[in-house]
Amino acid sequence: MSHNGSTQPLVERGQPAPVPNPEVLPRAKRRQFSAEYKMRIVEEADRVTKRGEIGALLRREGLYSSHLDKWRTLRAKGQLDGLSAKNRGRKPKDPKEEELGRLRQENERLRTRLEQAELIIDVQKKLSRLLGLPTDETEENESK
Repeated sequence: MSHNGSTQPLVERGQPAPVPNPEVLPRAKRRQFSAEYKMRIVEEADRVTKRGEIGALLRREGLYSSHLDKWRTLRAKGQLDGLSAKNRGRKPKDPKEEELGRLRQENERLRTRLEQAELIIDVQKKLSRLLGLPTDETEENESK
């Protein structure tokens, strides 16, 4: 409600409310910096002697002081690969590990099938005995 109790928006009466812009702006892309660029900026910042020059460098390059801090820390630790872009996602598996996993799955599947087959054979033997049918075991016992 407006200040006078009406439900119209706070625009002049008789004037239509402003229409919002329907255009959707694209999302900003994440910036990625090469290792060479990072090293160049860190070295340039190290050469600074006058007060305010680091701020000017950061403004010129469109960087934050946290970028410079992080890159200096990585350089001090000797993690040069930390200064390069990292590959995202899962790491590639060793082919031997993949085959070992596949063989283990196959082994487990075959073990389960063997247990099922032994159970079926056991049931068949018991059924044959109940029905009085000859089995291989009874024929072997009689021939001895």
